[in-house]
Amino acid sequence: MALGNVTVVGLQWGDEGKGKVVDALAAKCDYVVRYCGGANAGHSVSIGGQKFAMHLIPCGVFNRGVVNVIGNGVVFDPAVAIQEIDGLLQRGVKVGPDSLRISSAAHVVMPYHRRQDALNEAMLGGGKIGTTARGIGPCYADKAARWPAIRVGELTDAEALREKITRIVAIKNKLLAALYGEGPMDAAAIADEYVAYGRRLAPMICNTAALLRRAVAAGEKILFEGGQGTMLDVDHGTYPFVTSSSVSACGVAPGAGVPPSAVGHVVGVIKAYTSRVGAGPFPTEQDNDTGEYLRKRGNEYGTTTGRPRRCGWFDAFAVRYAADLSGVSTLALSLLDVLSGLEEVRVCTGYRLDGGKLAEYDPTVLARAECIYQTLPGWKDDISACRRMEDLPAAARAYVARLEELVARPVGFISVSPERTASILRGDLVEGLA
Repeated sequence: MALGNVTVVGLQWGDEGKGKVVDALAAKCDYVVRYCGGANAGHSVSIGGQKFAMHLIPCGVFNRGVVNVIGNGVVFDPAVAIQEIDGLLQRGVKVGPDSLRISSAAHVVMPYHRRQDALNEAMLGGGKIGTTARGIGPCYADKAARWPAIRVGELTDAEALREKITRIVAIKNKLLAALYGEGPMDAAAIADEYVAYGRRLAPMICNTAALLRRAVAAGEKILFEGGQGTMLDVDHGTYPFVTSSSVSACGVAPGAGVPPSAVGHVVGVIKAYTSRVGAGPFPTEQDNDTGEYLRKRGNEYGTTTGRPRRCGWFDAFAVRYAADLSGVSTLALSLLDVLSGLEEVRVCTGYRLDGGKLAEYDPTVLARAECIYQTLPGWKDDISACRRMEDLPAAARAYVARLEELVARPVGFISVSPERTASILRGDLVEGLA
């Protein structure tokens, strides 16, 4: 199978290990494009013992010759982006106009978005969504409202930007005071801050949608990097406990400004168990010793927030739904090594609801669903040095095979430790993976 365009999406509640898969695939691509979400994403790549935690910059940045693109569907926080760029530069990773382009049409996360996000969560109390408080939801809300929105291209026109920020902040201050009893924000200080961001980022800002459409027409290879996971998709996830954008492969075309035909080969990333950050239904959650074992072995703490993740068994019923939604062709399985040491492993193969077996996955009924489990033998061996399927213990191979059957897709990539090279590639299922 020749490697054309590739879309990498998470098929669970995020934190599936997309960063490592994108980094591996990027070596054979010309562009790597973030098309959704914002600084609430946390993609990790481990290279030579160093861990890089990426939030806005695409994970193709570690590959020379790759143009990394932040698309129009992303809500862009310039403060986070500049901090991330500077951190990469300090560690010897080249980031500049040749390797990073930012959409002039992406919407800008402002200080009042972050403040509103945190205040909303505090006001909701026990009913909070569990956001990262990065201002993502309020920024997307302003995008839909239109009048209070600021786009990246506007950062480069200092005079017009100051005028617009002054006008918006005056209204935001009234809203913050009325809703939360908050004191006013300083419009002039915010304008100074964002004008400076515009000066710093101007060489990287362009019409990325046109850039990418030209690349499609020229037959250049593009990798679309999804943020979060399908079960957090604003339309198709466990609403309202979701993010605020379309994070499945369905979001690529509008989020990058390319035709749907550009999506290409879809790789769905899954971890060998399940985790979730924040509130919301989680049928296979193990709030017990098993869950704690998975959390400690998998270092399950949020890349963005540091919060401990909820952990549980692999949910094949949910993953099959997510794979069908995005048209996934190949699975990439991460963190298989975390299951080493367990006497047995369990997989959810379906749900019961009101005494009957659920025929189709429905994210609106998860709070009442009961899991149907299959139990498989575990394995004790350390598998981090395995580089071929035959190197894995028989029980681990059987586990992979069962996931393939239940999700109805082949596993072409298996990660057996965080290190960049610690992977098993299976034949030509994902040709071009480093």
